[in-house]
Amino acid sequence: MIPNVLTIAGVDPSGGAGIAADLKTFSALGAYGMCVVTALTAQNTRGVFGVETVAPGFIAAQIDAVFADVRVDSVKIGMIATAGIADAVASALLRHDARHVVLDPVMVAKSGDRLLATDAVKALRERLIPLAEVITPNLPEAAVLLGTPEPDSLSATQDAARALLALGPDSVLLKGGHLAGPESTDVYFDGETLAELSAARIATRNTHGTGCTLSSAIAALLPRMDRLAAIRAAKDYLTGALRAADKLSVGSGHGPVHHFHNVWRS
Repeated sequence: MIPNVLTIAGVDPSGGAGIAADLKTFSALGAYGMCVVTALTAQNTRGVFGVETVAPGFIAAQIDAVFADVRVDSVKIGMIATAGIADAVASALLRHDARHVVLDPVMVAKSGDRLLATDAVKALRERLIPLAEVITPNLPEAAVLLGTPEPDSLSATQDAARALLALGPDSVLLKGGHLAGPESTDVYFDGETLAELSAARIATRNTHGTGCTLSSAIAALLPRMDRLAAIRAAKDYLTGALRAADKLSVGSGHGPVHHFHNVWRS
């Protein structure tokens, strides 16, 4: 059965991140994609120049409309932006007993522009994280969620993954791309299994939307395989998308990864 996967996220008009990246990822991995818009951005590969959020009540209405009509096999949550949106999304997902929820706690764009209000961190931590089967923060995001210094070693990353699990998700994939070294090592922890997932660093400037792409790939695969296998397969997909990213010529800043590297013939 082809899974139906819902993304709840913001819009990047340049196509590299947010809902555009999510829908491309779902399609590339054989899932049917649906979307709920939380925010509009004026954005390209060089930066974010403006954000307009959607009213929380209308975001809830979008979610209700999808669940009222369509079987939703998994949900990816990306840009939340405000505490009010976090509350609305959490209430709606609880109301519909959503399953296979993957939360990417988007806080800052690749350009360095902030995408999450400071007062929304508490709502993200208390309302959304406990609903997630998998959360996928990077190291700076983990530091904000935990109120601690950013992990600067593999052992510190493992400790942070344990602390993040205590916030209530079923599992944590803590992305280690900010650590130095020839490989990028992520840490997975679910209370029983502690696993290190390493991939070679790809020398490319085109890294826009990597977090969106990874979390969306996990959401697309979770309905069809066990959790750790889905995460490993999602990382393999992202590595391929990064390796092929320089085939694209999109923008003059941080360009997108190649979401259809496994589909297009050239």
